[in-house]
Amino acid sequence: MMDTVTLSLVFLGVLLLLYASGIPVALAMGLASVLMMLAPFGPAFNPAIISNELFYGLNSFGLLALPFYLFLGRIMNKSGLTEVLFDFAGSFVSQMRGGIAFVNIVASILFSGMSGLATADAAGLGRVEYTSMRNRGYDKDFSLGLTGASATIGPIIPPSVPLIIYGVLAEESVGALFLGGVLPGLLLGAVLMAFVFILVRIRGYERGEPFDLQTSIQSFLKAIPALAIPVIIIGGILQGYFTATEAGAMAVLYAVLVATVYGDLTMNELVIELRDSTVETFSLTIIISMATIYGLVALQMRIPMLLADTITAISSDPTVVMLLFMVLFLVVGTFMNVTPSLIILVPILLPVSQTVGIDPIHLGVLMVLTLTFGLVTPPFGVILFVLEKVTDADLEDTIRGIAPFYIPMLITLLLIAVVPDIVTYIPYELMGG
Repeated sequence: MMDTVTLSLVFLGVLLLLYASGIPVALAMGLASVLMMLAPFGPAFNPAIISNELFYGLNSFGLLALPFYLFLGRIMNKSGLTEVLFDFAGSFVSQMRGGIAFVNIVASILFSGMSGLATADAAGLGRVEYTSMRNRGYDKDFSLGLTGASATIGPIIPPSVPLIIYGVLAEESVGALFLGGVLPGLLLGAVLMAFVFILVRIRGYERGEPFDLQTSIQSFLKAIPALAIPVIIIGGILQGYFTATEAGAMAVLYAVLVATVYGDLTMNELVIELRDSTVETFSLTIIISMATIYGLVALQMRIPMLLADTITAISSDPTVVMLLFMVLFLVVGTFMNVTPSLIILVPILLPVSQTVGIDPIHLGVLMVLTLTFGLVTPPFGVILFVLEKVTDADLEDTIRGIAPFYIPMLITLLLIAVVPDIVTYIPYELMGG
């Protein structure tokens, strides 16, 4: 009979081998779980337990939020409201030295309150940001790097699709997770701005266009319908009018109205976006269902207990453990996307975090943000490929451009890891806990 360590390595190795061979992550997790249960050294194969786990794994009210926020991001991208937000941000900060670079960050923060996905930001707003910077004389590498880095704000400022997935897997309040992402998202934006402030002076970029109050007022009035979306979501949750799921439904209804009346969204385009978001929802649902089986098998093989013993042998201090987690997330994020990483890691690491006293909201926000940074790191960073597609740059240009921006991103991670209140203050002050 294999010992727990060897059994755990075999289980994880089978999963990674299947995933690396090109098998979709949902099928890879399901297949790895069944193979381990059928093996003579694995847990017993029991169809009744599997069916029960599949049912209760998907029987989650929080999971209903997924289709709403996926659809909301697509509407924002397709309707032209991203350009409205970019113009609004530009009217207030473009007059500063390197102003359009600051616009890039501010626009990403604003758009993050509607899309919830880094790839949506890079694909929808990225082209606008990059083109605007290049037209004003900014270097290609600087324009690419900042556009990619600012896109990572998307999954952390509410609404956030990865935080919804974490909330379902960890059985935590999605509303509390949303609120927990506010300060970290703004902190990342502030650190990026400080870094840009230094770079634009080193590179000698000039000031932008003079401030025009009338233009700023006009752009603000035009952007009000779009800016109301995060107000509906966060305001509704805080005031107790909606849960995070219900807020997503109300935001979709409002966004469809705005996009059809004020935007450029046609009925045919609306149907296409609805179809595509439905496909995405089903894909994520299948992945989550397989994750419940994977987590069950991992628990039966005592992998979480083994990992907990290993980590606590190093240190039982929550901050040290969180830093160890951060290193793990950075490594995993370089070769695996956010959703499959969350689905694989949450069932394994959550018991460890509970053992040492790490707040689950703190863990979720740090995990999502750290894994998101993997989207801008080679070899499998999705945002790198998205920027290559929507700009005139090749992959080498994109990687070279993003490299300096790892500095502010890592600084932000360290601050969030060692100061839990950055994450937990708002949700516990406003929602209790």
